[in-house]
Amino acid sequence: MANFSFDDMQAIQKELQEKYFDKWGGLYPEKAVRMMLWMLCEAGEAAQVLKKVSTEDLLADTPQRKHFIEEMCDVMMYFNDVLLCYNITPEELEKVYREKHERNMKRW
Repeated sequence: MANFSFDDMQAIQKELQEKYFDKWGGLYPEKAVRMMLWMLCEAGEAAQVLKKVSTEDLLADTPQRKHFIEEMCDVMMYFNDVLLCYNITPEELEKVYREKHERNMKRW
């Protein structure tokens, strides 16, 4: 997949949430706090990999690299769940991301 976009990620997350709607209850604004906390837990798991695995192993085709990528995917999945809880579209995200980038480019 040459270009894996936020549109793609959100479509995948919607599919997952729909499949497990009866078990998980769907996404809505009040649930975003839990999704954010789960995202932070997953970020902590990714940080544990960084703490324990050498840079060389993370840059090479190793099981440790795959594990790190999986943890980062978990972070992205929960990140997208938070966006979906508030109906934040990829277009909105891109607009604000680019505006923030412009501000950062002029900052220092």
